Amino acid sequence: MIKSDQRPLYLQVIDRIKQDIEQKVYQEGEKLPSEFDLSKQLGISRATLREALRLLEEEGIVIRRHGVGTFVHAKPLFSAGIEELHSVTDMIAQANMEPGTIFLSSSIKEATEDDKSKFSPIETEKILEIERVRTANHTPIVYCLDRLPYERLQGFSIHDLKSIFTFLEQSGQEIAYAVTYIEPMGYHPTVSEILECDPETSLLLLKQVHYNQQDEPILYSLNYFRADKFKFHVLRKRIKA
Repeated sequence: MIKSDQRPLYLQVIDRIKQDIEQKVYQEGEKLPSEFDLSKQLGISRATLREALRLLEEEGIVIRRHGVGTFVHAKPLFSAGIEELHSVTDMIAQANMEPGTIFLSSSIKEATEDDKSKFSPIETEKILEIERVRTANHTPIVYCLDRLPYERLQGFSIHDLKSIFTFLEQSGQEIAYAVTYIEPMGYHPTVSEILECDPETSLLLLKQVHYNQQDEPILYSLNYFRADKFKFHVLRKRIKA
């Protein structure tokens, strides 16, 4: 039962549910009792409970699935500052998990006009495209589609490739920085299945052009991160006029 204090009742409910989650009364991914049972258990109205659950969902504490119920949201395994450029391998290793790679395909393709524009001023007629799934402790967490100017990589084998950053360094193409665009996505019929996502699990797509020390673009990547496993943040500084 909720014990009344001076705060609004829905705030007390939020604290109580958070406390129950912290104390493992409800485990990550576990379904909460129905609204009827939970409101009865806490001694509150269903309207008060719904308001508390709405705010808990906004915080990312719970996730509500229409027609199914309310579940404890799994905490992201990985958190990183988006202003810091790390390889996926490094991010997994820093979380004390074992990074792994599942190769799906690699192919050499004719460069499109879009490719030539992205890699300008590098002249390229062929593109090496690599499709992989990155795993952490054998769980798929990122789908990667990488495109590189093939002319600069002839003579270097990709068969032992684990980190694309390390591979480029070994081929004399060290990455200095990247320009990144982030797009939140819902269910993707191909990528979500490859990453073994539930239909409600969203994705974070990072579109990145990577540059070397000479400001030449050497890698274009599409990385689809499972949003239930990754959380990105950014440090923003105020600039006074």
